[in-house]
Amino acid sequence: MAASAVRALSSGLKNIREIRVLLCQSSAASKGARDFVEQHYVTLKTSNPDFPIRIRECSGVQARVWARYDFGRESSVSVDNMSADQVAGALQTLVQSKP
Repeated sequence: MAASAVRALSSGLKNIREIRVLLCQSSAASKGARDFVEQHYVTLKTSNPDFPIRIRECSGVQARVWARYDFGRESSVSVDNMSADQVAGALQTLVQSKP
């Protein structure tokens, strides 16, 4: 699931300007976000070398994925307590949406 979602993300990145993943380095609630980054960041970045994909770690923060669109509009979704596959699905939803 996550691998196909990551491939689909690469084709949909034309609609957005930046992706940010906020996560805690040690909390159980951020485990899915950490797993997603460990498993899929390299694939996303090598497929889109000029596209900004930011990973932000902060102790105690709620795991969240942000997408920044044209004209500075942003949208986010909480990915606390999600698996890596669910995080990929949430990110895919953000990429496909148009705020």
